[in-house]
Amino acid sequence: MTQLPSRTDRKLGLVIDLDTCVGCHACVISCKGWNTENYGAPLSDQNPYGAEPSGTFLNRVHSYEVLPDHGAAQLVHFPKSCLHCEDAPCVTVCPTGASYKRVEDGIVLVNESDCIGCGLCAWACPYGAREMDAAEGVMKKCTLCVDRIYNENLPEIDRVPACVRTCPAGARHFGDLGDPDSAVSQLVERRGGIDLMPEQGTRPVNKYLPPRPRDRLEREVDGTALFLEPVADEPSGFFAWLDKALEKI
Repeated sequence: MTQLPSRTDRKLGLVIDLDTCVGCHACVISCKGWNTENYGAPLSDQNPYGAEPSGTFLNRVHSYEVLPDHGAAQLVHFPKSCLHCEDAPCVTVCPTGASYKRVEDGIVLVNESDCIGCGLCAWACPYGAREMDAAEGVMKKCTLCVDRIYNENLPEIDRVPACVRTCPAGARHFGDLGDPDSAVSQLVERRGGIDLMPEQGTRPVNKYLPPRPRDRLEREVDGTALFLEPVADEPSGFFAWLDKALEKI
């Protein structure tokens, strides 16, 4: 079994703002494109134009309609990919050492040449963030675009994960969450960033910014005044509901 490092020099990860994500799937498409053309085996598709298409994606967006006790419903778009956990169970369960966590930046990767496609890491991941590529027979996962962020041949503005560079709403942020003075750490502190399913004890590096409470809005549509009451009061309540919803996926 693979051992986790006792510490990492940095904790590179994502901060995802659920308040501004519009569910456009630009992050999904850019992730698919970049990781099909560059690092590791391509992300294959099976029967893409048939009645039952399937494929390998490292980032997916789930959409939920949240029904509060009072006021209007709110549509929340929830992107999900590998969270690069500090106590990553996908790493420690790997029988060949193919899954590992890097000491220099905390990124969790898969050495595809050592992966035997047993699927144990997918079973161990509580977030469903790993996918077996049906064509290659190896496990695929988010790499935080490790081949972009250190690539000095790219302009500095492009040395971020493809999903972050592409997001039109600015809902995705990348940086060192191990540095309390970094922009992403300050954003988490200011907005009350939350771990996904903290009860799992995996200590995910990636953080989510909860939807902010909406002020009472008055809008006129076709001559009729519509009043939208606040739809979110406590972030903990929303995430408590979201944990239960994700368990059913």
